[in-house]
Amino acid sequence: MGRLIYGSSNQSFDFDDRLLAHLRVVFMNKLRRRESFLFNTPPTDGLGTRALWVAPAVPLVFHFYGGRTPSLNGAWIDALMREAGSVNGLTVLDEPPRPGPRAA
Repeated sequence: MGRLIYGSSNQSFDFDDRLLAHLRVVFMNKLRRRESFLFNTPPTDGLGTRALWVAPAVPLVFHFYGGRTPSLNGAWIDALMREAGSVNGLTVLDEPPRPGPRAA
């Protein structure tokens, strides 16, 4: 389990380490380009969905509790990046299957 800590008020949101690793890549790619976006948190804590405005000026901390770095699924990162660029903002999608090896 990992935690995303958002803003100077230190609001925190718990995520599975695997999902958090993928979100970190998406957030960092968007912010590296100085692109702000809306992130809709999954309703995991019984309090419903929250919408966070993610911008370069907002402090973020990605805290991983697991001992190993999860492997990344490029197809999932691509899908999340498309979602982050949508008018409704980034909503967590289920992980798609990893592409299999290509036939020669």
